[in-house]
Amino acid sequence: MGTRCTLLRPGLTDYQRAWRLQRRLADAVRAGGEPALILLEHPPTYTLGARGAGEHLLLSREALAAGGASVIESDRGGDVTFHGPGQLVAYPIFDLRRFGLGPVSYVRGLEAVCIATVGCFGVVAGRVAGRPGVWVRGTGGRPDAKIAAIGVRVSRGVTTHGFALNVNTDLRWFDHIVPCGIRDAGVTSLRETTGAPAGMAAVEDALIAAFAAEFGLAFVEDAPAVAVETTGRQPELPPCDPRPAVRDEAIEVTVGR
Repeated sequence: MGTRCTLLRPGLTDYQRAWRLQRRLADAVRAGGEPALILLEHPPTYTLGARGAGEHLLLSREALAAGGASVIESDRGGDVTFHGPGQLVAYPIFDLRRFGLGPVSYVRGLEAVCIATVGCFGVVAGRVAGRPGVWVRGTGGRPDAKIAAIGVRVSRGVTTHGFALNVNTDLRWFDHIVPCGIRDAGVTSLRETTGAPAGMAAVEDALIAAFAAEFGLAFVEDAPAVAVETTGRQPELPPCDPRPAVRDEAIEVTVGR
């Protein structure tokens, strides 16, 4: 039996509302509460991280708003990225001291979760030295493409923010930014890489199982009114090859006080 962890799946959620939820949960974890994992999607939103550069927004905020997207300055690590429907966003609220982890090893764990998840759908992904996130290697002269962006904050030992995994994301939204401030790389999704839409429920199950395996968790799902036990089984990973061996160093982390 692993460490008990509350699982919340609120569905499509406004970015600011999700941010407030993270802060409330982080306060509860600091006070001794159990860790939590939020899985959700956002309406179209561009976020600028702690080191975000305004010039990496290729359209004005007014033009982006006219196109249906909001722009928000966030306290996560990293530069600019996009969140929107078809993208699975994970916000783990963990006290790293209880897990015996530092910020770098924690981010490595998040990368491993993403790599294991996409691997269950036939996608081989890994790390690229000096470039945060999870990547699919380019072929045929095409550049490497990021399939999952990671940007976290660690404040008084507790994490907020997390990662965004492109599942069925409309990648045209990324045309309006320099994703993560990296000009010579691309962005991809499970749908683009496999050539077929991916079922979000199946991806969530694979992701939850990968989190359970990587961090030693036992999930308890939080229903709308009260936390209730799940069916008693952890979601199983779909049949897939063993996790690819990955290494190299790259991190996007802001440590707060």
